[in-house]
Amino acid sequence: MLAKYRNGPQLYTMPSFFSLLTHRSVISVAGADRVEFLQGLISNDTRKVAPGRAIWAALLTPQGRFLNDMFVADAGNDTFFLETERQRAPALAKKLKMYTLRSKVTVEDLGAALEVAAAFGDDASKAFGIEGTVSFDDPRLGMLGVRVIAPTGQAATLLSARGFAAAPLAAYDALRLPLGVPDGSRDLQVEKALLLENGFDELNGVDWKKGCYMGQELTARTKYRALIKKRLFPVKVEGTLPEPGTPVLRDGEEVGELRSGTGDRALAMLRLDAARGNGSVLTAGDSRILPETPPWMRLPDPAASGG
Repeated sequence: MLAKYRNGPQLYTMPSFFSLLTHRSVISVAGADRVEFLQGLISNDTRKVAPGRAIWAALLTPQGRFLNDMFVADAGNDTFFLETERQRAPALAKKLKMYTLRSKVTVEDLGAALEVAAAFGDDASKAFGIEGTVSFDDPRLGMLGVRVIAPTGQAATLLSARGFAAAPLAAYDALRLPLGVPDGSRDLQVEKALLLENGFDELNGVDWKKGCYMGQELTARTKYRALIKKRLFPVKVEGTLPEPGTPVLRDGEEVGELRSGTGDRALAMLRLDAARGNGSVLTAGDSRILPETPPWMRLPDPAASGG
């Protein structure tokens, strides 16, 4: 259990936990041109980055399809830290180096030197200000707590000293999944996924006023022409949790696909008409799938969209 009552049932509190995000890593982008360099590449506005304030963004293909997600944080000394997927960080660093050209920036994969943790619970703010770390509120949703970048092997000791209890990645996923928040390529198909199908608009991953970036044209078109017909939804799973990639069916017709999950919770990419229900039963494997709509998600009017 990650929560308890205190002083009676009226006040519901969540103790402070941290999970080491071993599947996440860090790339540094340093130099005088770091802001402008990333500004022309990623989906969010790098001018918003400040000490303690990070942005969430994506690098896209020229056709507007997902390549990498990242948090961009201020590490001081004219340096940004890009917190991204560990397995895919070397390829991302290599790609960014190709784009530097004459820009006054250096790109370095710091995966061996740094590690990432998520601190969450009612006192997540205690994770701020730890010497030798870079920390920031998760810019997607406040309930996701604070991200902490620390020297490799030190995050657990430093956060434990601040009163956080260690929890496995599954515990963090148990927080993330009901909120409907994706986690990199665990949930977004590389070179296929569209940002607006996966909550990047409502979860503060796209800036609509920043100007051009790679893949911007398709991203803008999907928004202003209302081209989205499916979305990533949080779902409850009644039965055994199917593997990611398992098709979601409605009356034998494929209407979506399961993504990451733990326990009885998961994310699923679903057609909007299927997620809205209308009394139809959705299944994946031998399990029933029950879609939910998180409060942050904005869906089109069914009458207007014909769904």
